[in-house]
Amino acid sequence: MGNWIINNGFTSFMLVVWMGINIFLFVWFYLFYDLGDQFFYTRHLLGSALAWARAPAAVLNFNCLLILLPVCRNLLSLIRGNFVCCSRTMRKQMDKNLSFHKLVAYMIALMTAVHMIAHLLNVEWYNNSRQGVYDELSTALSNLADTDNTTYLNPIRTTDLDPQQIPTYFVFTTIAGLTGVIITLALILIITSSMEVIRRSYFEVFWYTHHLFIIFFAGLVFHGAGRIVRSQTTTDPPHNATFCKDRIQDWGRIPQCPVPQFAGGFPQTWMWVIGPMILYICERLLRLIRYMQHVTYRKIVMRPSKVLELQLVKSGFKMEVGQYVFLNCPSISQLEWHPFTMTSAPEEDFFSVHIRSAGDWTDKLIDIMKNLPEGAQGPKMGVDGPFGTASEDVFDYEVGMLVGAGIGVTPFASILKSIWYKFKDSNPKLRTRKIYFYWLCRETYAFEWFVDLLQGLEREMEERGLGDFLTYKLFLTGWDQNFVPYVGTHNDEDTDVITGLKQKTQYGRPMWDKEFEQVRKENPTSVVGTFLCGPAALATVLEKKCAKYSDMDPRKTKFYFNKENF
Repeated sequence: MGNWIINNGFTSFMLVVWMGINIFLFVWFYLFYDLGDQFFYTRHLLGSALAWARAPAAVLNFNCLLILLPVCRNLLSLIRGNFVCCSRTMRKQMDKNLSFHKLVAYMIALMTAVHMIAHLLNVEWYNNSRQGVYDELSTALSNLADTDNTTYLNPIRTTDLDPQQIPTYFVFTTIAGLTGVIITLALILIITSSMEVIRRSYFEVFWYTHHLFIIFFAGLVFHGAGRIVRSQTTTDPPHNATFCKDRIQDWGRIPQCPVPQFAGGFPQTWMWVIGPMILYICERLLRLIRYMQHVTYRKIVMRPSKVLELQLVKSGFKMEVGQYVFLNCPSISQLEWHPFTMTSAPEEDFFSVHIRSAGDWTDKLIDIMKNLPEGAQGPKMGVDGPFGTASEDVFDYEVGMLVGAGIGVTPFASILKSIWYKFKDSNPKLRTRKIYFYWLCRETYAFEWFVDLLQGLEREMEERGLGDFLTYKLFLTGWDQNFVPYVGTHNDEDTDVITGLKQKTQYGRPMWDKEFEQVRKENPTSVVGTFLCGPAALATVLEKKCAKYSDMDPRKTKFYFNKENF
C-alpha cells in the first residue's frame, strides 16, 4: 500500500480533485435550476428535466476546457523540461496525459448523453404546452408573445405546422437545436473511431475522424447563442410567481401581478473553451513552423525484420534521451503525423528513428525508401518535436531497470547510447551507477539491428573496468523448430549463437519475481526506476512487481514504475 501511494498517490489525488469539481458543478447547477425563483415558471413547463439538462451542461463546460490541454504536447514538454518547480512526481503526471485525455472524453460523452436526453424531453414538453395539452398556466405561459411589454418563455413559436412535426422542425431550424445535432454527431464519430480496434487496424480513419473536434468546438461556441432556456427577469413592480400563478386573468391588471418577463441566459461556453482553443491554435502554428523547417537525410538504412532507420539533421534541433518526434511525409499524406521514439543520443549531431512496418503509412514510407536510387535524398519530411517522455528521468535514479518489448526498445537505445558517450567523455554528472536492460522479442532477426550498439557497450565497459555497470538480458519469446539443431550445435560457444554477444539469449518470458528479487538483493539501499516501453499487459505485471518488492523502510530498496505513453 505504501508503494502504491508513492507511485500513484498524487495521480489519485488529482483524479479525486477532478471528480470532486465535476460533482460540485453538477450538484450546484442542479440545485440552482431546481430551486431558483427565477426558474419557477420554466420548471412548471419542464419539471426536473430543466435541472437535468443544465447541470450536465456545466460539467461539459469544465471538461471541454480540459480536453485539449493534455494534447498540447509543446506546453507539456515546456512544463516537464523547463520548469524547475516540476518535480519527478509532477513529471509523472505529464506522462499520463493521454489517459487523462481519454478520461475527460468519457465524462464528456456521459454528460452529453444526459444533456441531450433531457433536452429532447424539454422540446416535447414545450410543444405540448404550446398545444394546450397541459393546464391553463402552461398554456398561458406558452402564449406569451415577444412584444414590447411581454417576452416569451416557450421558445417554440410555430403553430401552423402538424403538432407532431414541430419538435423536429424546432431542432433543425434553431441555433441551439442544429448545433446540438452537429455536436452530438461529431462526438459519436470521434468516440467510435477512437476504439482500440479501429485505431490499431484503421489508423487513418481514427486520425481524420478525430479532427472533427474542430467542428465540435465550433458548435460549442455557438450552441448557447439560441438562449432557449429562459428565466424570469425582474419587473417594476415585481411579478411574484408564487402569488400570481393562480391569478392568470389578473396578469397586467393588478399591481401585484404585472405580465411576467423572460430572457435567455447569456451564453457562457465560449468563455470556458476560448483559452484552451487559443493554446491549441498556437500549438498547431508551432507545428506548421516546424513543418516548414528543412530536414536533411544523413543516412537511410533498411534493417532486418522490416525496420527502417532514418538518420535526420535539422537546424536548431535539441533532444534529450528517450524523447519522441512526430513525422509527416507529404508524399503519403499531407495531414497525418505519427509519433516515433528517437534512438539517437543527445551527444550525436543527428537524430534517428527506427520505424517498423505496422500499418499503411509505415508500409508506404518503407516502400518509398526501398525504391530510392543509391545515395539519393528521401522525400520531404516534416518533424515536430522533440517531446518529453518518462524515459527522460532515467538518469534521476541510482539504478534503472529498462524493459523493452519488440520495437519498444527504441527509447532505451537512446539511453544506452547516451551512457556510452557519458562514459567515453567521463561525464561527472552521471549519478546512475547500475542499469538492468531487458529486451523481449518474438523473432530472432529482430535483435540484429540493435546488436551493434550492445557489442560496443560491452567493449567499452570492459575496457574501463565497468563490466558490472550494465546487465542486459535478451529474451526470445517466439520459437522456430527449424532453429533447434543450429542452437544445439553452437550452444557451447563463448558468444551467443543468435546475437554474437557474450550474454546468452534466454528463451521464453522473464520470471519477473526472480529478476526483481535479484535487483533488490544487489541494490539493498537504492531507489530503482523501472521503465517500460511495451504492451499494457506487461505494464500491469511490472507495476504490481514494483509494489511487491518495494520496502517501506526509507533505507531499503524502492521501485518506481514509469511507462511510455503516445
